[in-house]
This record gives sequence, structure tokens and C-alpha cells, in this order.
Amino acid sequence: MRRSTFTDAAVTYGAIGGTLAPDLLRYPPKGYRPLERAVKLGSGTERFDIAAKSLMTWGVQRGSGIEVTDLETGTGVQYSGIVFNPDGTPKTEQQHPVNEATFADDGTPYIANGMTAQLKVPIGPVTVTAPVRVVYVIDEPNRIGFAYGTMAGHPTSGEESFILERHEDDDSVWLTVRAFSRPSSLPYRLAGPLLRAQQARFTKRYLRALHPAAAA
Repeated sequence: MRRSTFTDAAVTYGAIGGTLAPDLLRYPPKGYRPLERAVKLGSGTERFDIAAKSLMTWGVQRGSGIEVTDLETGTGVQYSGIVFNPDGTPKTEQQHPVNEATFADDGTPYIANGMTAQLKVPIGPVTVTAPVRVVYVIDEPNRIGFAYGTMAGHPTSGEESFILERHEDDDSVWLTVRAFSRPSSLPYRLAGPLLRAQQARFTKRYLRALHPAAAA
């Protein structure tokens, strides 16, 4: 497996990487509400590659109506792990094509560990600024994605991940969104029901953002 190391930069919660926990829904970090949703995007290598390119250039966020600004390149140290076959032998061709490019055609840098961004989230007549930092990147032949954590000034505290997978058994392609969060301050705690409603709303948008029907 290829994965960026976790960053120890200034995010506003302690359980960095918690969205990777298999039992997140049963045992979320104390005081946080967990979430997991998934959608099938189609099937085949081409569908996976197209969705991966969009995902790793903020396509989920932008496709949901969120403006991504103030991108700062991360400095996380990359390291190469090893993916093994069931018989214990190392898999071949473990490099994913996304690693070969630094920028998309429009100049957008691919998401990397440690990268920071300002998410401009439209909520009714106002726009909320939500600073985030990428805390890990997954880059495997059939599994790719990232998670970002909240920074000071974000309405919530927690982490959100976006993982794209191609299942070898049926060649289907799935996007999974996982998160844990809580309001970041007293005013936002008082607006807890509104925050949860907005989170549910944008999660639905996330799941639609990479779907082929969204580009039709």
C-alpha cells in the first residue's frame, strides 16, 4: 500500500486518521458523531480512473457547490509500503498513475498529505469558510482517496474521508464518505441541529458529485 504519513500540523482534534478505523461507526472518538455513506459510480477501469482524477483534484467538493481556495502544497513525507497477494508474495505494479502527475490540466495540484485549503461552503444566503488540512492520502491500484481534518475557524471539529474503490470481484466502482465531527465552539453547538442538517445535505451532494449522471 502507498500512503502518505499522517501530519502533526495544527488540526483541531486528536484522533488523526480516525476515519480509517474499521469500527468507526460503533466506536467513534469520544464526543464525536460518526458517519458513513457509499454510492456505486459504475464499473470498470475507465470509470475508476476518471473518478480518481476528479476526486484527487477536489472534484467532490467542487461538484457539490463548494469553492476550494488558498491551496497550499503539503510537505508530508511519502513512503512506500508493500501490498501482498493472498499467497504472501508482493503484488506487482503497485504505483498508481495519479503519482505520475503533479497538476491537473487546469493547473490544480493533486491532493497530497499536508495540503491546506479554504472551503467556501454556501449555506443559504451566506458563505461559511472552512479551513482544512489533508491528513492522509491513500494510493493503491484499486483504492485511492484522502481525508482532511478541520483547522481553527472551521464550524466543526473532526475529519472527513473520501475513498474510491474498484472491487475486483465484480469490477464495480464505489465512493465511500466517512466522517466524525462535533461543533467546534459554543455558538456552533447551539446551532447543532442546523450543522447536522447541512452535513447530511452536503454528504448527499458528495455522493452525487462523481457520478456519471452528474456530468450528463
